[in-house]
Order: sequence, then C-alpha cells, then structure tokens
Amino acid sequence: MNAPVLEVHSVRKHFAGVRALDGVSLSLHPGEVHALVGENGAGKSTLIKIITGVHRPDEGDVRYLDETVAFARPRDAQAAGISTIYQEINLVPLRSVAANLFLGREPVNRIGLIDRRRMHRAARETLARYGITVDVRQRLGELGLGVQQMIAVARALSMNARVVIMDEPTSSLEPREVDLLVGVVDVLRAQ
Repeated sequence: MNAPVLEVHSVRKHFAGVRALDGVSLSLHPGEVHALVGENGAGKSTLIKIITGVHRPDEGDVRYLDETVAFARPRDAQAAGISTIYQEINLVPLRSVAANLFLGREPVNRIGLIDRRRMHRAARETLARYGITVDVRQRLGELGLGVQQMIAVARALSMNARVVIMDEPTSSLEPREVDLLVGVVDVLRAQ
C-alpha cells in the first residue's frame, strides 16, 4: 500500500474545559474516500479545522506528505494541496462562474490583463471533466445552490489538491446533484 498522504496522530483539543477531540487518529491514503460520521458536537468540524490550520491541537500532530505540519491558516493548507469545501459556499455570487473558478489565480495575457478568453476555455474544460455543463460567463448567483456547490468542488479540484475535504457536501443538493457529486468523487478516487 502507498504511504499515507495525510495522518492525524492522537489529536486532543479542548475549548473552555470542553473536550472536543480525545486522542483522534486518522490515516488517509491516495485513492481512498472516507466519511466522518457523528452527531452535532462530535468533533468532526474541529478535526477539519485542526487539519487545515484554523485551530492548533492541544496534543498530537498532523503529518502531510510524511512531514509534520502545523498550518498557520487555511490558505497555507490550500497552498500545500489540502482543499476544503464548506457547506456554506464561499464564492462571489456577482462574479461569473469562470471568475469564481479562477478567483485569485486568473490567467493573464502578455501585458498583465486578465485573459478572459483563456479563462473561459479553461473553465469549460475544468467543468466538463466533472460533468458540469453551465455557461461559464453566467453570474454564479443566478445558478441553483446545488450547481454552485459543484462549482466550489470543481474550484477546489482545479487547484491540484492532494486531499479534498468536503464539509456536509450534500446538504444543499438535490438527488440528481448528489448523484453528480458521487460521480465526481469516483473520478477523484480514480485519479
């Protein structure tokens, strides 16, 4: 079996005397899909926040690509290849689908201006890879929540993430969109 991409060892976390995590360990290998299941307050979100640098563990450690890591903020985890998709869509509804896919990393032409033609082409190619068919010039906010969620997933994947964490990804999806998401997860696992 391949070496783990991400490992969490004996992580403990307390908040104001309340134990959120008590010795949690987890190991993720390439091509695996896991689900964290538990009732509200079980520590699922806390674990995600420790992995991505929102919180620091009180004890234990996180290893990514065989190195101990302690990301200072989520942006650092994302730059390293750990992408998190939250159930609250954190994109810009007034911007186009393409602009949201490439937010903060827009392709530019020779003189430094955003190359919209190239961005639109790349956006169509990215979305097609995951079976998402929308007009990439359309404002994101004009689309249903389920489609917006799928675009958030495509954005995370387009950043070459090695680990993709989805926080309750089906909560705002219709049954057909859940099927599409499961298909996307299958494609990811195969890759």
